[in-house]
Amino acid sequence: MVESSKFLPRSSSFRIRPESRGLLQSIPVILSTHRILLAVIWAVGFILIISWQKLAVDSFWAPPPRPIPRLRPIVFNLTDFGGVGDGVTLNTKAFETAVSEIRRRGGGQLNVEPGRWLTAPFNLTSHMTLFLAQNAVVLGIDDERYWPLMPPLPSYGYGRERAGPRYGSLIHGQNLRDVVITGHNGTINGQGQTWWTKYRKNQLNHTRGPLVQLMWSRDIHISDVTLRDSPFWTLHPYDCRNVTIRNVTILAPLSGAPNTDGIDPDSCENMLIEDCYISVGDDGIAIKSGWDQYGIAYGRPSTNILIRNVIVRSMISAGVSIGSEMSGGVSNITIENLLVWNSKRGIRIKTSAGRGGYVRKVNYRNLTLDNVRVGIVIKTDYNEHPDEGFDPKALPIIEDISFDGVRGNGVRIPVRIYGSPEIPVRNVTFRDVLIGITYKKKRIFQCSFVQGRVIGRIFPAPCDDLDLYDEEGNLVRRSKVTSRNNVTEVDYDS
Repeated sequence: MVESSKFLPRSSSFRIRPESRGLLQSIPVILSTHRILLAVIWAVGFILIISWQKLAVDSFWAPPPRPIPRLRPIVFNLTDFGGVGDGVTLNTKAFETAVSEIRRRGGGQLNVEPGRWLTAPFNLTSHMTLFLAQNAVVLGIDDERYWPLMPPLPSYGYGRERAGPRYGSLIHGQNLRDVVITGHNGTINGQGQTWWTKYRKNQLNHTRGPLVQLMWSRDIHISDVTLRDSPFWTLHPYDCRNVTIRNVTILAPLSGAPNTDGIDPDSCENMLIEDCYISVGDDGIAIKSGWDQYGIAYGRPSTNILIRNVIVRSMISAGVSIGSEMSGGVSNITIENLLVWNSKRGIRIKTSAGRGGYVRKVNYRNLTLDNVRVGIVIKTDYNEHPDEGFDPKALPIIEDISFDGVRGNGVRIPVRIYGSPEIPVRNVTFRDVLIGITYKKKRIFQCSFVQGRVIGRIFPAPCDDLDLYDEEGNLVRRSKVTSRNNVTEVDYDS
């Protein structure tokens, strides 16, 4: 039997060579480097697997792009006319050629496909549908040299901001019939930031243009689109008939975006605005009809307008306004199911001596005011005029205004109605008003030179200018200040 010890080195003779010792010492470093490498490989592999899974889920489960419906017998795509939706290529020629072809064919539909379509202003034509697909963005070029100049609006005199010509709108039309702007919530973006900056620095020589303006037209339908960052007023129907605006979103910064009204019906008749969301840098909706002597001469009222189911935010002005340019008259207006939130004012009627005209038969129903500084405002000293030629004796009439079903929370001043001896506010009715207030001031329901009534109990308590009636219509108390306000009594049932 061979002894195993013969095959083992003596302990005294066993030595580790220097090169082996260095190798052993480097093993922890090598292992550490390998761990880092393995961790990186594992992380990259994990990201690739997650990305693959997401792509697989998106491809199998995400809804496909919504097909563009055929709304007219003749349909074109903007790409048929050389349009390029890269956000850089100017597509004015493509839009103009497409509209010209639709005009030649007697009508048609123009589809703006997904993409970013930069363009200068262009005109629409009659019997036309402009359809903005999902993820389609029409971008207005922000260089005013590409924007054509137009004559001032006849009911505004020499110009709204500057005397002389004004810039046209990005999307424009005159003397049209049967025009539709709709889509799958595509966007028309005016890129107004440059315009706002130049306006504040007094670097513009002409009145800024709206985003969308249709003039002297009828049978207009605008729905299911987003309008944003207009240089000036956003959507301006001027002297139009039979207009429907439905499910439209209108956006602009709440500050630093001057005069970006949402919707401005101007000398319009038979109009419906419903199911819209508006958050802008001025009035959400402002009903107008011309400015001082020019509006009086033009003589076209805004009438038969229904506004309902609208949410508005305005930190600068009001949710819904009438005026101040109302010299052609405003009447038969209904505003119902309106929510105004985080705003300076809820609703406002504004005018002054020199305007002439009238505001009458305006009914507000089911108003909700959430965190609004002043809820209801009627102001008769809004002294802004086109020039020195206005007639200070042209006094507007304000009468037959009703508020029924007003709720509020976090409102500082619920009501502020300031008539004057020359322009009293007549026949105002409040009913079913309950407004939570934040301002512990005694006179928070503020009135002067107002005549009207309160039916039933309301909160906060009304001013002494108003007559009080119970729910059955029986007189409880006459106004305590009728003689001071110099307002004659009115037969409410006439």
